[in-house]
Amino acid sequence: MSLRTLSEVGGRPTFIDYLVRLWDYRHFVFFDARARVMHSHVQDRLGSLWLILNPLLSGATYYFVFGVMLGTGKGIENFVAYLLIGVYLFNFSTRTINAASRSISGNLRILRAFPFPRAVLPLASNLREAMSMVPGMLVVLLLIVAFPPAEVISEKWLLLVPILVLQTTFHLGVSLILARIVSFARDVTHLVAFAMRVWLYISAVFFSPDRFADHPIIKTILEINPMFRVLDMARDCLIYNRLPATQSWLILALWSLVTLIMGLVFFWRGEESYGRD
Repeated sequence: MSLRTLSEVGGRPTFIDYLVRLWDYRHFVFFDARARVMHSHVQDRLGSLWLILNPLLSGATYYFVFGVMLGTGKGIENFVAYLLIGVYLFNFSTRTINAASRSISGNLRILRAFPFPRAVLPLASNLREAMSMVPGMLVVLLLIVAFPPAEVISEKWLLLVPILVLQTTFHLGVSLILARIVSFARDVTHLVAFAMRVWLYISAVFFSPDRFADHPIIKTILEINPMFRVLDMARDCLIYNRLPATQSWLILALWSLVTLIMGLVFFWRGEESYGRD
């Protein structure tokens, strides 16, 4: 074999070539994500049922703490549905970002053994979490229809699909950035967990943003927060039967696309370093 046919493990191609190579691995990403979802709870007695039970238990906990004990649901129409949407979609973000941020640091043996575009790992992690959230999301939709005041299914519910696509795109951008950072500074995972908790409290997951109408700084933080936009738009479609504002679409789309581009470029620039330490 000629030396010219050998390729350096972890070498960095041009950015365009890198994207092309990622596309060539699309089938691997899909099948890897699907296999991991199917076997994620294989050792548990209830198996994949935990994909549904986890969001339900989280929702019940938040309802008891914030709805019953703290009364944050006062003045919110259909607080059960409001809370279910907030808790489930934010937990989707938390699971995805936490898992994908460790996708490089947690797979060093694979990185050192095989040459492939390293972005495959955070991409597969994101797809795996997106697949995992589907059963629970269907349960949330059923509960919204079943629990009084029961919501009526309308054509606006279909807008949930592009909202989730934008949310997932945003996840991927953040994941690529964090995956590179965590690959050489694992302690950052603790900061990520802390940041996600802070983000939870400023995203109107279990309270109405109307309570901050007289606080312009907090109101501005909410308005530019991509996760608040995700939750607000989803609630508009599923609970209030109205179209999300054009401004919301633009803000969320801008966050998603800019974060994805920044994440891809930032991760690609570190391609040669992954698995070397």
